[in-house]
Amino acid sequence: QVQLVESGGGLVQAGGSLNLSCAASGSISSINPMAWYRQAPGKQRELVARSTNNGRANYVNYADSVKGRFTISRDSARNRVYLQMNNVNADDTAVYYCYAKSGYKDFWGQGTQVTVSS
Repeated sequence: QVQLVESGGGLVQAGGSLNLSCAASGSISSINPMAWYRQAPGKQRELVARSTNNGRANYVNYADSVKGRFTISRDSARNRVYLQMNNVNADDTAVYYCYAKSGYKDFWGQGTQVTVSS
């Protein structure tokens, strides 16, 4: 089992920045990829950013809506993944979930609320 705990959510003004953190614990011998998803009220959960390590390099990909504004980073030694959110807008308001895959199993954090005020 893998446990994921997010932190760093909260209220931020439009145009501001926020940094989310996710710490993994448990049976974490092989976690790959790690990612951030979000779910806004009345909408489906969507991928925000994903970090995949193939043993030689780390690859990242982003939803089009956050490219150039959000940055995912990963500290494999500490089993943490971060999401730096810059220039946020009202459309970024959602519950943000940390995701990790270990073997053939998917694991999710409990979510952290991000609210952008205008």
